[in-house]
Amino acid sequence: MSTPTLIVFSHLRWNFVYQRPQHLMSRLAQRWPVLFIEEPVHAPGEASFDVTEPAPGVRVLRPHTPANAPGFHDGQLAHLQSILAAFLEREAIADYMVWFYTPMALPLLTGLHPRAVIYDCMDELSAFKDAPRQMAQREHALLKCADVVFTGGPSLYELKRIASANAHCFPSAVDAAHFATATTLPRDGYAGGERPALGYFGVIDERMDLALLNALASAHPEWDIQMVGPVVKIDPASLPKHPNLYWLGQQRYEDLPGLISGWDVCLLPFAINASTRYISPTKTLEYMAAARPVVSTAIRDVVTLYGDCVQVTDSIESFLEACEQVLGEAPGRRARRHVEMMSMVGRFSWDATASAVIDQIERLVPPPRIAQTSQGQDSDSGGTVPAIAAGRPVQAGHLIIGAGPTGLAVARELGAAAKLIEREAQVGGWCRSVR
Repeated sequence: MSTPTLIVFSHLRWNFVYQRPQHLMSRLAQRWPVLFIEEPVHAPGEASFDVTEPAPGVRVLRPHTPANAPGFHDGQLAHLQSILAAFLEREAIADYMVWFYTPMALPLLTGLHPRAVIYDCMDELSAFKDAPRQMAQREHALLKCADVVFTGGPSLYELKRIASANAHCFPSAVDAAHFATATTLPRDGYAGGERPALGYFGVIDERMDLALLNALASAHPEWDIQMVGPVVKIDPASLPKHPNLYWLGQQRYEDLPGLISGWDVCLLPFAINASTRYISPTKTLEYMAAARPVVSTAIRDVVTLYGDCVQVTDSIESFLEACEQVLGEAPGRRARRHVEMMSMVGRFSWDATASAVIDQIERLVPPPRIAQTSQGQDSDSGGTVPAIAAGRPVQAGHLIIGAGPTGLAVARELGAAAKLIEREAQVGGWCRSVR
């Protein structure tokens, strides 16, 4: 039996903040070749892929299309289906699995016949700023048709397992050896002095509590506060400005231990709102692997997973007090905290998580994934749905009208007892009804 390729549809670019997709795919590529397909970028002329190889076994395909529409928008689908089909044919890739990081790419299953469909749900994307209106419905369909669902934390797991019969919680993990180098490097803070330094790295967006950061910098001008990461979806002009508050932009993953070596406290300054209700910050374990105390707002997964090792606060005042306390921590308490953190870090490694993911995928029994539309075209409904001639009586246990993502998912669940009707020449577009 041939080794299948893993086709990944991602809303995050490979060269964005190095996090869960890159950690997992760089490891899964040791088992299966990975095609990592990013969201399109606008470019005149014929649609095409820009192909790079950022890691062994990983090829990143960045689509360039003439469609001026964001993300996996409906206006991009025809271009993406065409260039993906041509790429797979040219590379002789006929045996593959499909992995989703975003439900918005679900219609691209049209015309594909994967051994398995995998959904790695790392965020509640529908709660994020500027989320497409179709996100929730497409995710519902993806949860139904995916053979296995992974979640990035316990809060997401409790939410998604209701809709999936095969969901598993794999919290984000850590490359402990990478971040442990922060303990051996000389202090190299941005300010270059001996002032107390507090830091954060990660995406800076609507999930940041800017009022908290403003209060922190104002209350302690003798501290340096360093914010590392790209600013997205919010106006940079809205960021608080203080002489001791540094916005350092995105830094290379390889350089993060050097930055942390200059920090006395690591921060998780997240706002408590709809966009943070289900987050499970990867950086929590990375901070701990660097042997730095962590102060956080009351993020649910931080409390659930790391509450014994992290200073969790519920107000601006208590956040400031927690930072003051850990900076003045007695040596004995610091040593006990270090033991607790190292024990926690030892429980979560990316190598172990990738191994567990591989085990779950290899347990899957490849389901049949051949269906036909009313035009006789192949689709991804999971069983054979015969073409229906106009005016011909049809007997069916279930009649499904509209072969959008939801219709396809329902047809796959019902199998041969279902008849799927679609008025268009292809399936997989947004849900439609027959008049």
